[in-house]
Amino acid sequence: MRISGGGARGIVRAVPRGDAVRPATDGMRQSVFSSLAARVAGARFVDLFAGSGAYGLEAFSRGAAGGTFVERSAKAAACLRLNIAAVSRSLKQAGDELNAVEADALSLPVGIGALPDLVFVDPPYDAIGEVAPPLFAKWSEILPPDWGGLIVFEMPGEQVLEPPGWTCRKRLGRGTRQPSVAFFARS
Repeated sequence: MRISGGGARGIVRAVPRGDAVRPATDGMRQSVFSSLAARVAGARFVDLFAGSGAYGLEAFSRGAAGGTFVERSAKAAACLRLNIAAVSRSLKQAGDELNAVEADALSLPVGIGALPDLVFVDPPYDAIGEVAPPLFAKWSEILPPDWGGLIVFEMPGEQVLEPPGWTCRKRLGRGTRQPSVAFFARS
């Protein structure tokens, strides 16, 4: 898996062995970042269920100011830290703008720093039904009603989410058993 765009384009990301992590596909990441376009430059992000850091590192490579990665698995978090270092070296930056937190995405403390402009969510597909409702409820509490950012949520194409207080502004990909991404904004 490689960074597909920006200053760190072509950098190979380490991925933990086994099937515990399902990295976002190159094609899906390219579609997401083409859709986000100008929103990325200078943005702050949170990458939940970060795994190898695919979405957050892609954002950082494309000009995001920095952000926080949240990953529960120690094995995946170790790969994530290697990937942060590799991308930071490629961009000739210290990497201080990036923070990896080993925690559960649903128990993330509120004080994670500045409010993000983008929240990337890529949970295990079989857990979406149980994690999506409390996750959207938590972000509804954290973010002000006039928040202008987006929650970028990857899920299977056949899945539909309609969280209270949120509106799906755009959806990429819809094929059955294919990855898709929904862009949610505050209602």
